[in-house]
Amino acid sequence: MVVGELTQERDVIVIGGGPGGYHAAIRAAQLGRQVTIIEKNKLGGVCLNEGCIPSKVHTAAAQSFQRMGPFLQLGLDTSGVTFDLPRLQQHKKKVVEQLIQGVIALCKANKIEIIEGEASFISASKIGVENGHQYDTFTFNDVIIAAGCKKEPIAEIHHHALTPTSIWTLEQLPSELILYGNDDFTLEAATTFNSLGSKVTLILPPEQHDFTFDPSINKELQRQLKKQKIKIYKAHTTPQFMFDDVQWEVAFEQGKNESVILESSHSYCAEKRKPSTESLGIQRLGIHLSDEGFIKINAACRTNIASIYAIGDITEGPALAVKAIKQGKVAAENIAGEPSECDFTFLPRIVQSIPPIASVGMTETEAIEKGFDVKVGESSLQSNGYASILGQKEGFTKTVTDAKTDLVLGIHIMGAQAVEMISTGTLAVEMVARHEDMLFPSYPHPSVNESMWESVEDLEGKAIHKAPKVTKQKVTSS
Repeated sequence: MVVGELTQERDVIVIGGGPGGYHAAIRAAQLGRQVTIIEKNKLGGVCLNEGCIPSKVHTAAAQSFQRMGPFLQLGLDTSGVTFDLPRLQQHKKKVVEQLIQGVIALCKANKIEIIEGEASFISASKIGVENGHQYDTFTFNDVIIAAGCKKEPIAEIHHHALTPTSIWTLEQLPSELILYGNDDFTLEAATTFNSLGSKVTLILPPEQHDFTFDPSINKELQRQLKKQKIKIYKAHTTPQFMFDDVQWEVAFEQGKNESVILESSHSYCAEKRKPSTESLGIQRLGIHLSDEGFIKINAACRTNIASIYAIGDITEGPALAVKAIKQGKVAAENIAGEPSECDFTFLPRIVQSIPPIASVGMTETEAIEKGFDVKVGESSLQSNGYASILGQKEGFTKTVTDAKTDLVLGIHIMGAQAVEMISTGTLAVEMVARHEDMLFPSYPHPSVNESMWESVEDLEGKAIHKAPKVTKQKVTSS
């Protein structure tokens, strides 16, 4: 290791160049601060290089492949369409590289310095950066920790098992694939590889035998997975994974005394996150941590040390890029003297499964548990004109409200264009919309968006494309 001769001075240092980190850096530069990013791997972080973008290249391919069937009714002969995984991998690498170069260009345009290496705190105002044999020290005025987190499998498993990142690097389509987990990434992988031609089996972990969506989506999702011939097991014991260099064997208990042994060419295990705080050396600074080791921050993304901020997966809350991006901007704005804060009460959740799922706000169950007098409206895509044109009639929109105030509490969508539509729902709940606020605007016709309109109309039993409920009349004899 070569130690730098002098400690260098910097204004704002961002540790980590993932989505939260580079958004924070650019926003701070826009507001007149001199910014340095320290990144030990690649700009864009796990999201751009291994997670969000690579996985969505695959889900987009699977969704497109799945839509080939309905194309015939539009006069498009797709009978000769085949799937080429190596070619998709080439496209993924091209997309990722283009996006990385875009981030680099934006940093350069904003005069952001990029230093390669791994950062660790020496004191509350000084960090060291190690890059191979080189070691430099820097003082700073403010620092934003955007270092992300580590991942570890939710069960003991052989190192040959696929992970939520390695599964998207396969060059050959698995003939059989067993997935263990019930999170969003596992669900995306299950429907994606099933659509592309793998025989998929999904094992739900003990005490996690349902997905964590609104009850209506959970019910429809179970139906959709069954329709897609994805076999689902509800494990009562943690599975044992055995690999003999050729084939996987997975053993677990389902129900009372029911032993299950499955065989497969490929196996996947979901992961849980672990904060990357030890290597940063923040323990010696006295930064407050949660019981799980995540950095505690306030609404301004500031830690208990005034000049140190933290954002993204290393902080408490869901591990979502949208959270990290918002936190990064908020931290930068506060550093630049512009009061700003985060509120993730209404954080949109999307899953690029088949069909896609998107939601924001409370589920029906959560609303009931919080004491609201809940009223719900639903609209099926079966009656939506544009969904019929597309041949994508699976799914629905559900609106959850408080019957006493007509306040919109949550919106849950499953089906075509769900991810694009949820922005409307997010704006509605953020702006404290009521039933009438969502009824008043005109929705474009024909469009899948009309399903949201009809779900709101259904709250009062006024949905046009939904048959009225039949009430049984009591017959009395004369």
